[in-house]
Amino acid sequence: MRRARTLHTSRRSAVVALDPTAAWDVVVSGESGPQWYVDAAPLVVRRWIDRLALGPALRREPPGRPRLATGDEVGFWKVVDADHRSRHLVLVARVRSPGRVTLEVRTRPHGQGAEVELTVTLSPRGLVGRVYELVDLPAREAVSELLMLHLLTVLRRRDATSAAC
Repeated sequence: MRRARTLHTSRRSAVVALDPTAAWDVVVSGESGPQWYVDAAPLVVRRWIDRLALGPALRREPPGRPRLATGDEVGFWKVVDADHRSRHLVLVARVRSPGRVTLEVRTRPHGQGAEVELTVTLSPRGLVGRVYELVDLPAREAVSELLMLHLLTVLRRRDATSAAC
């Protein structure tokens, strides 16, 4: 897995054996039931933190269709862009935070598989947001790492399932 970081962003990327369309279908799955962008451990913890901070602590179910669409609300995320042609998903967190938290995922062809790139960005608001940005950096890195590992696990399960068929 490749890692990159700036003060505002934490980025992870890895190559999986799935073809880009199959990987994309996992990334943007809107099927009912557990989904990586709602049920990954760091996101469950973040929902509890939001509840303690008197935020909305939202837990909306996926829409129950094959793919997410722009405008959907899932977990505590709002889907602001689900571009299926370029395989680019942008989610914005609806949590109590001194800034805007964005999760972006892209899939691209890579050899016989797909490269999956996940980016978490904090765009701080005001002085409190700037301080939070500095203090939150280690936590954001941990969340990015764990979220990417969870997504890779889901993708590899899909690959193992399709290989068994």
